[in-house]
Amino acid sequence: MSDHAYRGPADNPGAPTALPVLSVRHLSKTFGGARALRDVSFDVMPGQVHGLLGKNGSGKSTLVKILAGFHAPDPGGSLRFNGEDVALPLSPGDFRRLGMAFVHQNLGLVPSLTVLENLRLVQLTSGRRPFINWGEETKAARAALARFGVDLDPEERIDRLTPVQRALLAIVRAFEEIEHSRASTGRPGLVLLDEPTPFLPASGVAQLFSLVRSITKSGSSVVFISHDIDEVLEITDEITVLRDGERVGELRRQDATHEKVVEMIVGRSIARGRPERPERSAAPVYARFSGLAGKMLQASHLQVHKGEILGLTGLIGSGYEEVPYLAFGARPARSGDITVEGRTFAQSALSPRRAIEMGFALLPADRQGASGVDSLPIVDNMFLPDVGRFFRGGLMRNGAMVREARDLGAAFEVRPNDPGLKLSALSGGNAQKVLIARWMNRSPALLLLDEPTQGVDVGTRQQIFAALRKAASEGMSVICASSEAEQLAEVCDRVLIFAKGRICRELTGAELTKDGISEACYQSAAIPFDDPIPTTSRHAP
Repeated sequence: MSDHAYRGPADNPGAPTALPVLSVRHLSKTFGGARALRDVSFDVMPGQVHGLLGKNGSGKSTLVKILAGFHAPDPGGSLRFNGEDVALPLSPGDFRRLGMAFVHQNLGLVPSLTVLENLRLVQLTSGRRPFINWGEETKAARAALARFGVDLDPEERIDRLTPVQRALLAIVRAFEEIEHSRASTGRPGLVLLDEPTPFLPASGVAQLFSLVRSITKSGSSVVFISHDIDEVLEITDEITVLRDGERVGELRRQDATHEKVVEMIVGRSIARGRPERPERSAAPVYARFSGLAGKMLQASHLQVHKGEILGLTGLIGSGYEEVPYLAFGARPARSGDITVEGRTFAQSALSPRRAIEMGFALLPADRQGASGVDSLPIVDNMFLPDVGRFFRGGLMRNGAMVREARDLGAAFEVRPNDPGLKLSALSGGNAQKVLIARWMNRSPALLLLDEPTQGVDVGTRQQIFAALRKAASEGMSVICASSEAEQLAEVCDRVLIFAKGRICRELTGAELTKDGISEACYQSAAIPFDDPIPTTSRHAP
């Protein structure tokens, strides 16, 4: 890769030589004695969607934070934007002046504000004017949304929007910011999308990709960061891969395959597909849920066998997402009974404390808000549910806690394996390993999971799957709610498809493929609300 200008976007190889929108050269970053980024260089060309891939902890987040002005790089690196040298380190907010915008996984929207207030937040808070002309602001917001084909009411509050609508709004806001910069400079801008799709159904991803393509047609560029390799192969023109803080290579779209990308990310090939699993239908039923109903979930009957991994999925809003929380007593149910090894009780009598006492464990999808505590160290996060066992004679055995936490970190390959680090210091995948280690260490009888591999790299997914399979082979039952068809196909013994709050289909054996699960989800959307839902003896009471 040259340090100078080279050809245009990957989908237009005949384009004249152009200056890169973003040119990164020899960037490094050290935290204490740990090198998070080492001599990284790459270019993003005008009108290009550039993929940035790597395992959790590979340096992607560090690189993004350097570009956002959150981290100062080590001396020796350089940055150019549209051919001009940019002084490092950047100050927070400098990226806007240059013509960059960021959309992080949490989207950066304020739930209590309206679509208008979030969309025009920078303009509303940075201008020097005695009053705000809300009529003109509303008109500008409607025009911006219409320009990108996003149908939203500017007066609607963010907390009333769907996940798809929120993601699209965040991206429109970012594109509006760089277009505003482009209007004043005449030069293309750059949007960095950091894991924008984990919460989106396939239709939402398609909308997002349409939005991305519309902005690149104007000459501006997008850096697309994702763990979903299929999405990256679909939307990007070129891919840069980081591993252990170093750039290990680049691929153009026409040369990239899933297998090549995986091998570059993890440093070795990983077999895809479903490993042979023993048949669990003959195993005794561990837990049965009868007439379970929640906010979206209609009265449903399902059961999980001892040592079985049961998958739950469907389109967004189909109700499957509620099951792990209802089964744990974390949300109130409208109805339902639970039978565990022959003992039956009403769901209304279940609380998280009682569920834990019964040997249940829940790993929520909201890693920051409902599962981990970012401000606490790794050791505290690992032992929150059973810290009491480290008390002896009225004293806390801190040394024993730290030793056990370090052993757990080594077993689950947490990096860096320092029990004293705050959870917030870890990448998303390594934080997820900590939280899975927390519950697996208790050897639960029933593990309830909601999107366990969301935002997790391909190597870490395999580690999580291996841990689940091993625990299931030893008798643990697992209920896994997920929108990821490929992952369900790889790890589950059975998958239940939900539609309109009810179970509409059960998949087993040869039906358990990524395409089979996806097809069943979309077929379920066509079921009329008044039609009887087919059931089988495998999930009926």
